[in-house]
Amino acid sequence: MDEHRILIVDDEDEFATLLSERLSARGLRVDTANSGPAAIEMVKSDSFDVVVLDMVMPGMDGIETLKGLREQAPDLQVILLTGHATVEKGVSAMKLGAADFLEKPAELEELLDKIREARSRKMLLVEKKSRKKIDDILGSKGW
Repeated sequence: MDEHRILIVDDEDEFATLLSERLSARGLRVDTANSGPAAIEMVKSDSFDVVVLDMVMPGMDGIETLKGLREQAPDLQVILLTGHATVEKGVSAMKLGAADFLEKPAELEELLDKIREARSRKMLLVEKKSRKKIDDILGSKGW
């Protein structure tokens, strides 16, 4: 897998560190944040392909963090992870633009597949926006 930029957001430091190490060993470039506000600040100043976000965190939960992340980077792909999944929360997250929703503990290969899919979706979105900009420029020149 080529080097993707991944941000893991989880208040459980041990879990975030272990997942980061496992993903890094598979060629991904991984950063971690231990809260929603920290993740939003990181996204403001850096570019990530995919965020793996815990749904249940103290203070700002996964849904509120998802909203903040999408405000900062609308094309950002977010995969929600939770040990406390409910259909209602999953539907709510998908309506807000989450790319996917997995229950903890997720199988590493399943998560890697979801990351690949999310990365592909992001590339398509970026390409579509670039084409639109080019078309707008060409259209404005009257060529």
